[in-house]
Amino acid sequence: MPINEQNDGDGNSGNVSTIAKFTGLAFQMIAIIGAFTYAGYRIDKAANHTTQWVTAMLALIGVFISFYVVFKSIKN
Repeated sequence: MPINEQNDGDGNSGNVSTIAKFTGLAFQMIAIIGAFTYAGYRIDKAANHTTQWVTAMLALIGVFISFYVVFKSIKN
């Protein structure tokens, strides 16, 4: 039997690694967006802004960066 076709018992080892990879990507997205949003919140709070534009802009930047990370990871 070739090395690539070895039977691990249940045959779900590829599915588990794929699920783990995408779960990790989800947590990375949450962390990136959360960090950028928190930084924007702290900046707005320190500057006493009535409208939280910095929070909104950094949250949006965090979303774009997290999508970039996901697309780059999926491409590989």
